[in-house]
Amino acid sequence: MSAPESVPQPALQSAPRSASPSASPISNATAFDRGALADFRSLAGRIDGNGPRYTSYPTADRFHAEIGDAGYLRALDVCRANAPAPLSLYVHIPFCENICYYCGCNKIITKDHGRSAQYVDYLAREMAMVSDRLGQRRAVMQSHWGGGTPTFLDPDEMRGVMAALRRHFDLLANGEHSIEIDPRRVTDARMDLLSELGFNRISLGVQDFDPEVQAAIHRVQSYDETRAVVTAARRLGFQSISMDLIYGLPHQTTARFNATIDRVLTLRPDRLSVYSYAHLPHVFKPQRRIDAAALPPAAEKLDILVSTIERLTAAGYVYIGMDHFALPDDDLAIAQREGRLQRNFQGYATHAGYDQIGLGVSAIGAVAGHYVQNARTTDDYYAALDANRLPIIRGFEMSPEDHLRKRIIGALMCNGVLDIAAVEAEHRIDFATTFAAELADLDALAQDNLVRRTPARIEITPLGRLLVRRVAMVFDRYLRDDAARPPQAKAVSDAKPIPVRYSRVV
Repeated sequence: MSAPESVPQPALQSAPRSASPSASPISNATAFDRGALADFRSLAGRIDGNGPRYTSYPTADRFHAEIGDAGYLRALDVCRANAPAPLSLYVHIPFCENICYYCGCNKIITKDHGRSAQYVDYLAREMAMVSDRLGQRRAVMQSHWGGGTPTFLDPDEMRGVMAALRRHFDLLANGEHSIEIDPRRVTDARMDLLSELGFNRISLGVQDFDPEVQAAIHRVQSYDETRAVVTAARRLGFQSISMDLIYGLPHQTTARFNATIDRVLTLRPDRLSVYSYAHLPHVFKPQRRIDAAALPPAAEKLDILVSTIERLTAAGYVYIGMDHFALPDDDLAIAQREGRLQRNFQGYATHAGYDQIGLGVSAIGAVAGHYVQNARTTDDYYAALDANRLPIIRGFEMSPEDHLRKRIIGALMCNGVLDIAAVEAEHRIDFATTFAAELADLDALAQDNLVRRTPARIEITPLGRLLVRRVAMVFDRYLRDDAARPPQAKAVSDAKPIPVRYSRVV
């Protein structure tokens, strides 16, 4: 099916500012509150700032080396006892032919397919070790290949990885099986192969269609290349097409980014992720090639975000939260309306409640209350597997309090409402006593109209949805502990390295 050449632009609907306190603020997500966007402009600079995205809680910067492969083996034993519950899989393919200057993912720049052939062999060995520990060929409801560029692998290598996955796991036909692709490196024949292998969802990196922006970030990608992939995906019946955009890149302006949005809307992807560029050249060396003087100033960057939200919601997209948008009939939007939206390491998701097995260099898994991360280099990854060890270098074992706070943060970020009585019953606590300090902080946020609170529930307002990370941070015990440390201790804590980002740009 050909992509439509134009998309109707209905007037932006304005939700009532005084919604019923009994209704979830996210229940009518197809409309977006124009007043909330106006308030966001004035408020964001004052209270928004750096903070976790909460794709996990505790966050990845809290992981430590004490977990190791022994901790992972214990977690896999618990997961084994939970059979036949289905799993989620993440497969990391780190290779890219060319470097994108903005990228903070764990990647290897090479044109040598001998390196990827070796990697495929070791991936299969890791799969076998995990599967053997699980004791049976477990069902997989959700799988995702990220990178790097997964389509760097040649067709035989891709077939090899998928054959190994199917040998050790049962990839359910009715599950979600997605892959990140670079439209510059994917032909119609490769799209046919992806369909043949069982992928039913694709995620396309776009970032920006403006030629000057593309040159500045070393990612030149034409609209026609992108459209060809979308057309092929629709011809082949892929269930979902997602696109990634980034705002805050060099030479971007609101007008220029609006031109990119115009072109994106002609393609009508099912989902859109619009990420904020974080310029951290001291952490990510490729970013040193970006001219910091060409980055949009803070006010312009905020205008780009607000304009993008206005444009996409006016075009019929549902604002899922933070940086995610989806068409109303997409599974993400449906899950949000039904109050079962979740988050995992890829962001908002519909099947994030399953144990997630991470495979490959730097991949993160979440199994039986344990987070685990693989070695970040191929040398360390290969050495561990050669020694018949799972290649875990760090992780985290959650405490009962961590589970409680994860439950609260997830409910607020995903569904916009927290049923206090339900939390008290599940965790056998008195909420007001346990979270007295947090409730006082929430009351301060309520003065800025980010939340509404009663003894029975906490609700995120339309304005709060735009700053939901700031609300979630109230319940992060580790941030509270950091704030309570003496300045000298805080300086030591702040010096720890930022974790490698392994999927998408965040």
